[in-house]
Amino acid sequence: MINGDAGEECGVIGVLAPGWPAAPLLTDGLFTLQHRGQESAGVAVSRGRDIETRLGMGLVADALGPRVHGLTGSLGIGHVRYSTSGASSLANAQPIREQGPGRPPFAIAHNGNLTGMPGSAGSDSRRLAGLLAGAPGSLGDVMAEVLPGVRGAYSLVAMADGTLYAARDPHGFRPLSVGVLDGGGWVVASETAALDALGAEFLRDVEPGEIAEFDARGTRSQRFGGGRSALCAFEHVYFARADSVLDKRSVYEVRRDLGAALAREAPADADLVIPVPDTARVAALGYSEESGLRYAEGLVRNIYVSRTFIQPSQQDRQGGVRLKLRPVEQVVAGHRVVVVDDSIVRATSAIQVVALLRAAGATEVHVRVASPAVRWLCFFGVDIKGGDELAARGRTSEEMGRLVGADSLAYLSAEALVAGARGSMDLCTACFTGDYPAADVETEAIR
Repeated sequence: MINGDAGEECGVIGVLAPGWPAAPLLTDGLFTLQHRGQESAGVAVSRGRDIETRLGMGLVADALGPRVHGLTGSLGIGHVRYSTSGASSLANAQPIREQGPGRPPFAIAHNGNLTGMPGSAGSDSRRLAGLLAGAPGSLGDVMAEVLPGVRGAYSLVAMADGTLYAARDPHGFRPLSVGVLDGGGWVVASETAALDALGAEFLRDVEPGEIAEFDARGTRSQRFGGGRSALCAFEHVYFARADSVLDKRSVYEVRRDLGAALAREAPADADLVIPVPDTARVAALGYSEESGLRYAEGLVRNIYVSRTFIQPSQQDRQGGVRLKLRPVEQVVAGHRVVVVDDSIVRATSAIQVVALLRAAGATEVHVRVASPAVRWLCFFGVDIKGGDELAARGRTSEEMGRLVGADSLAYLSAEALVAGARGSMDLCTACFTGDYPAADVETEAIR
């Protein structure tokens, strides 16, 4: 992302693996989902009715590591977090363990952003856990009672009393997939790449407005709501791994098609195409193939620096860009360069990237963005505090080009984005178009 600048969402995983310990599977799955959140990580594992949690700050290896050794039980859930609601602290790490009156304990992990949650203490996830703890009945019944009144975006996994639960909001903003483990058992995860990492065979996606249950008796499902489907377009643009499948569409193929469409809509008289690594590589390849311009790696990413997109402060983001990317002078010097990235939000790193390429000797720098301009706030998991943080708000493409110091700048159209994704679900493009699938945020969105 050529901005280094917004909030991200989280990653969740749930495992029920009869006869096998869940903790190693959860940890491996969280490593695969690490790109979705780098502030904290945690697991909860159940043996019988007891639930033990292990939580820590930072990357999975640092937050968990050997601390999961000794956890027994074949049922568990895990989480990697970026804080869209609530401070970045161990107190808000997930999974969250709770217990309702007269019920066994349960644990829950959540991806997304909930709006209009009662109370003000802690994260939206912790407040949701409190609601679930306060109602009588089995966890599945309580979820069916509480979730219809919850607004916002969520994919969640939960567990209680030997049962693994998975649920997705009625619009399906956030992905959630189910796989079958070799030898029996189930995996539920934010992305299919996590299923692949565990050797699980993809079975299906959790449907919008569905609660799915998995236990020793098999699987059950109930619907608690429905509406206009709206998978977040940023999943295809940036959030998901290229080796994942969303709504039966390969993320790799979608990004390649978006890059090709961008080349048709916004050609450039240039010598070569380079990506901003890593997310834009496939879009840049599509741009190169469609335009006939040579593809090259003109920026090198330090893989040991976290994604600047999900850094919690502007100071962290700016410093992260300087450490993360360096130009390859031998590639760009003396050339007219098209630099392709997936999106621009605040433009903090776009300015720095263009300056780096010019300092390395690029004679022209043309910025091409494989998504539309972000001009509207997101209320469903992208943590942007206000409209003044959106660089494109109130600016034309030409003005954005001048802002970042490029010779030209152009975006992909919203129509081409929707056509490139072309899954069975509609996409949420609210941050690009202002068309909010959930009517209850429209008034708040235009303030």
